[in-house]
Amino acid sequence: MGFHSETYIRLGFFFGILVIMALWEVVLPKRALTVSKGWRWVNNLGIIVIDSVMIRLLTPAAALGMALAAQQKGWGLLNHFSVPEVPAVIIGILFLDMVIYLQHLMFHAVPLLWRLHMVHHADLDIDVTTGLRFHPIEIFISMGIKVAAVAVIGPPVIAVLAFEVLLNGTAMFNHGNVHMPGGLDRVLRLFVVTPDMHRVHHSVTIRETNSNFGFNFPWWDRIFGTYRAQPVAGHKGMTIGLAQFRDPKRLTLLHLLVLPFTGYPGSYAINKSGMEPVKRENKG
Repeated sequence: MGFHSETYIRLGFFFGILVIMALWEVVLPKRALTVSKGWRWVNNLGIIVIDSVMIRLLTPAAALGMALAAQQKGWGLLNHFSVPEVPAVIIGILFLDMVIYLQHLMFHAVPLLWRLHMVHHADLDIDVTTGLRFHPIEIFISMGIKVAAVAVIGPPVIAVLAFEVLLNGTAMFNHGNVHMPGGLDRVLRLFVVTPDMHRVHHSVTIRETNSNFGFNFPWWDRIFGTYRAQPVAGHKGMTIGLAQFRDPKRLTLLHLLVLPFTGYPGSYAINKSGMEPVKRENKG
């Protein structure tokens, strides 16, 4: 499979899932919006475009390229032990997903990384575009971690491509502002992170922000004790975002790009888990 084919596969899934989720949000929204959707989408899609261009220019096909190199040179545990392709694909996807869970935890635990991750959490509403709204530096660091993880485990190229598509798709799905019957949600969240499960993570309340770190599979949160079933205030009553960033005028695309360097980080560090948010407006 060539890298051009990989690009078409990624773009096909990206636009397909984006359109489906956007329509679902219009037809069956979970929450009423607090700010203009058009205004948010301009800023969110703007930063997504910057991220995409940066990755293509600086690290084209980085994770896939590492997987191909590992396969050819015998790098990584799966290649070292000659694990058959089917179990290697399954193990590779699960390992990479656990790494992304731990990476997410790290971005909440390390103050410098939390400053970058604030860009994702500062969204005043949560919808399909929030799932891809990350500061470019965070995207670059994340790609480096992913490349290192691929080198360590040595998954097949198809496993890396499947994981990348899955991660991208589930991020848009579980950030969706969509209504889902409670019974269906309870069943689905046994296998995948649902919108109701991940929405808790975007609560302004610190003890809820520091929970439900998974993106694809829900099992890591249960295994490592970071799972929280529901927000205390309920999904329609909870406040989305960060306590220190409540002014939409200070969350434009330019403000988001400089937010890690000018914004007040608040008390959201994971070692403050369980505390209520400090309500302080950002002056930067």
